[in-house]
Amino acid sequence: MTQGRWAYTLLTPTLILLAVVIIYPVVNAIIMSFQKDAGLNPATGFFEEGGPAGFDNYAHWLFQQCNGAPCPPGTLGAQFWNSFGTTFFFTVVTVAFETVLGFWMAVIMARSFRGRSAVRAAVLVPWAIPTAVTAKLWFFIFAFDGIANKLFGTQILWTGSEWPAKWAIIIADVWKTTPFMALLILAGLQLIPDEVYEAAKVDGASSWQRFTQITLPLVKPALMVAVLFRVLDALRMFDLPYIMTQGGNNTSTLSILVVDQIRQGFNAAAALSTITFLVIFIVAFIFVRFLGANAVGAATSSGRK
Repeated sequence: MTQGRWAYTLLTPTLILLAVVIIYPVVNAIIMSFQKDAGLNPATGFFEEGGPAGFDNYAHWLFQQCNGAPCPPGTLGAQFWNSFGTTFFFTVVTVAFETVLGFWMAVIMARSFRGRSAVRAAVLVPWAIPTAVTAKLWFFIFAFDGIANKLFGTQILWTGSEWPAKWAIIIADVWKTTPFMALLILAGLQLIPDEVYEAAKVDGASSWQRFTQITLPLVKPALMVAVLFRVLDALRMFDLPYIMTQGGNNTSTLSILVVDQIRQGFNAAAALSTITFLVIFIVAFIFVRFLGANAVGAATSSGRK
């Protein structure tokens, strides 16, 4: 009992800090999301203070309702589902590329060869560069007179139309974050004993069979955790699209939309932030509950055995 009380005593300061830093802002944002923003009432022509809004702020985003009517094209209220689709498009495509490339890089770095430490250090350089610096770097690369057009002999205005801008952002994000995936997958690969591969070779297993029957199943927990981290990070993507395109040409993500809305009204932005939080929470729950991305639970279960 004394040991348990001592553990709670040591954990209490951390729990209080987490409550102040995380729980309070989340609860406050939810409360704000049910309040109206102060502004001009088009029906009366008078400036009105905020008050109870019910679910109007959520209807503004989810059903694109502005003052009970459909939001005019081009307004922030009419951009939610575009930003929602763009965010998930970036998430699915970038995480898919980063998983494949990161796995390939991890397999190479797991082998024994001369200069392996230097290769591992070099691979981590893109990840170590701040995202804002990376975005500006690729902005200049994809400029009309930048390296990309000169290298391929093209005259593409990469940030001037929708699909070139989207692929420019995807390329920049893959370059930036693939080393992170490779590092987490490499940690999983190094936990696989060499004896398992040696036994498979003795039994006549081919390289493909060793990969599919040994490597993939044993590295799956680390792989799923890496994918989970990257999915959650990609769902809140802000720096790269904002710096490279300012969210134009249908590259605006949910995070960019939140920042744009803050300039017009905090309460509507709080509703959008709450929706974004719920989306990310649901995705994380699916990964942990159904896709096996529960590293803590897996470790606990194995320890009990």
